[in-house]
Amino acid sequence: MIRANTDLFEVEILTAQTNDELLITQALEFRPNAVVIGDEQKYQKLKEALSSTDIKVFAGEAALEEVADFDTYDMMLAGIVGFAGLKPTLKAVEKGKAVGLANKETLVVAGDIVMRKAIEKRVPIIPVDSEHSAIFQCLVGEARNPIEKVILTASGGPFLGKKPNFLVNVKRDHALQHPNWSMGAKISIDSATLMNKGLEMIEAKWLFNLRPDQIEVVVHPQSIIHSMVQFEDGSIKAQMGLPDMKLPIQYAMAFPGRIKNDFPRLNFRKYPALNFEEPDVKTFRNLSLAMEALNRAGNMPCILNAANEIAVWAFLRNRIGFLDMTAMVEKTMQTVTFIEKPTLEEYFESDGEARNFAASLINL
Repeated sequence: MIRANTDLFEVEILTAQTNDELLITQALEFRPNAVVIGDEQKYQKLKEALSSTDIKVFAGEAALEEVADFDTYDMMLAGIVGFAGLKPTLKAVEKGKAVGLANKETLVVAGDIVMRKAIEKRVPIIPVDSEHSAIFQCLVGEARNPIEKVILTASGGPFLGKKPNFLVNVKRDHALQHPNWSMGAKISIDSATLMNKGLEMIEAKWLFNLRPDQIEVVVHPQSIIHSMVQFEDGSIKAQMGLPDMKLPIQYAMAFPGRIKNDFPRLNFRKYPALNFEEPDVKTFRNLSLAMEALNRAGNMPCILNAANEIAVWAFLRNRIGFLDMTAMVEKTMQTVTFIEKPTLEEYFESDGEARNFAASLINL
């Protein structure tokens, strides 16, 4: 996106966790001020590869916060996966920087604190998740019109229509094959279990200041309608397009304008039918666990997220089965101490406690 619009954007900081090869390639092309590699073992290789440039090279988790504290950038596109994205994103907000939020766990874990800080600092948080971008786009020009409800669409993932007797035998590679979207391993597994949609419900609550009863999920296998908003008069606005993350990323970066591009266009003739159905929360119980966390609030979404991150980690390494992930999350939610109004420190403590308990269930 930046490559296509070098007159509008430039890269100031680039970060990666383990993908040093791509980080080096992109750093040499875009010449940022600084780069960070999360995996400290790859620091030396990165340093040597960029030694002919004046790019500053950092490594480790603390460095992500350090570069987020720089004054030299205007907007952070927050795409770090999982709980790890919270601290750098919060740092950007505290610095008064605009945030394009692709990391849903930041708001799942500590949405009250992040949004309160964003209001205090008058920082725009523009969603990049395709569903929340859709809602955001539908709300432009509707500031004075109260929302009756939002409808998040879900593809249903690779196992739409399957029952537990099928899911018990699902293996890692099968679960990674999403029908519509090309995503990282963590999000692909979350989509297969419908946890991703549950996390999106919690994120929507904070982004759009909604009550839990104003957030609905509908399964839409074609992934053409990215989400909808229903207003008090019953009118529904939907944002549509082909499933491609470039568009919501571009929209967030260029907001409030729209940039001309050559992305593929939606041809309705190729989609003669758009289907909608209720999610199967009895089979895909992660979605109902997320709804429970949404309703209970406090640190429960934080506990849900931490347990899920450990469960997905274990499943991706063939340590547990597909349905075991849900059992781990449920057991952790039942066990870890509930706090109704946690401080930021208590969120970090809850995250650690939930991870340790979930890990103990599989003897990690």
